[in-house]
Amino acid sequence: MSLFDLSAKNYSEFADTQEAYIFGLFSDKGIPEDFKKAHPNLSEQITLALDNGEFKAKTNQTIVLYTPKCTTAKRYIVVGLGESKKYTSDMLRQAAASGAKQILNLKIGRFAIEFMGEDELGVEDAQALAEGLVMGSYQFLNYKKSEDEYAGIESAIVLSKSDISRALAYGMSISAGVVLARDLGNHPSNVATPTFLADTAESIAKTGGMKVTIYNREDFEKLGLGGIQGVAQGSDVPPKFIILEYSGGGKGAKTLGLVGKGLTFDSGGISIKPSAGMDEMKFDMLGGAAVLGIMSIVAKIKPKLNIIAVVPSTENMNGGEAYKPGDILTAYNGKTIEILNTDAEGRLILADGLAYISQNFELDGLVNFATLTGAVVVALGHRYSGMMTNDQDFGNQLIAYGEKSQDRVWQMPLDDEYAEDIKSKIADVKNTGNAREAGTIAAGAFLREFVKEGTPWCHVDIAGSGWLKKGRSYLPEGPTGAGVRLIMELIKDWA
Repeated sequence: MSLFDLSAKNYSEFADTQEAYIFGLFSDKGIPEDFKKAHPNLSEQITLALDNGEFKAKTNQTIVLYTPKCTTAKRYIVVGLGESKKYTSDMLRQAAASGAKQILNLKIGRFAIEFMGEDELGVEDAQALAEGLVMGSYQFLNYKKSEDEYAGIESAIVLSKSDISRALAYGMSISAGVVLARDLGNHPSNVATPTFLADTAESIAKTGGMKVTIYNREDFEKLGLGGIQGVAQGSDVPPKFIILEYSGGGKGAKTLGLVGKGLTFDSGGISIKPSAGMDEMKFDMLGGAAVLGIMSIVAKIKPKLNIIAVVPSTENMNGGEAYKPGDILTAYNGKTIEILNTDAEGRLILADGLAYISQNFELDGLVNFATLTGAVVVALGHRYSGMMTNDQDFGNQLIAYGEKSQDRVWQMPLDDEYAEDIKSKIADVKNTGNAREAGTIAAGAFLREFVKEGTPWCHVDIAGSGWLKKGRSYLPEGPTGAGVRLIMELIKDWA
């Protein structure tokens, strides 16, 4: 999906070219008097719809209206904003997404939109409007042949009482990173291979002046990357261990570490998954996609911060060389891992990623993203990411960033007692906990074993939030880009 032109301009100069005009209406305020004076005929239509109960201005409710002999726009789209006292920047994000969906339904190319609910918000909240428009209009049509001549949204003009240009531009940058993460997840696994992710990383590095290092299968044994080496054994597709280094802060600036699981297809290995739904296992690289989405934004906005990103990437297949239940692997930090289930592979490649980044770089904070456990979906559904931490202050920061961005995390416990569940009799740890008990937390306890002591770390499980079977608001069916906006709030604050 390509981004469209979004700008705040003098609407009167472009009014005759706009195919639609989007504005919002609060359910508890009615139609503003100045609007009634400027648009009497339109106001009558809205009043009739309100009186008939067909439109109540509830949150995200929309109605399309037409007024003859009107030079402002060919059609009007009214978006319900709900109660004014409950209005937030995320509700603006949702309202913009609702408007964008109507634009797509009507196959409109150019439109104007108000900074809806502007009096209730601040100038910086226009960022949410841009995000809502882009994320709400997202479509992945790369492999779909269509005879429809509709080319999608071309441009949008935003009307505001204030100068919101910077906020809109920043929101577009954030949205571009979310779009990249979604696109990477939507590509099939025969396209989005580890090599494809590595090529994406190299392109990002070139744009942002970053250092990029790509380790290949032949490097793994020499470096001691036994986790990814073991998982990759069953696949003929070349695995990659991807490292991006951004030095925008210089000496003395904070350094953030990011690790994303890049499992481009997960058959389960010898502990094979059921065939039903296995096509969804192309989404098992969404942690890596989120990290690459974040770094693509960093490449553009260039924050005064140092960021190290690692994406271990491979398939998990059951070929003749595949690792087996009962095998023992040795991770980058020297800890041995007893394999009880080859379908608990994501934590193995993350073990190498976390050990590598925390031992080779001094980090002020480290966050990893992974579609790691089905148990987190049982616990939290699809609205929050599960989060565990070894540093409560850092964890509290991430929770706050999640609330601000509405890319939310919910903390789960990680007491030392849970480490007992992953102890092995013949190795340092085993790669599963107790059957049907605290599966998400056991995975977090496992990962903690590979983070260098003293490194503030948060593990974020996006198995539920990372992709949806039924979309909502600005989150589509399929990959959502979970984690991107969360970390961009952290980066904005730290920089």
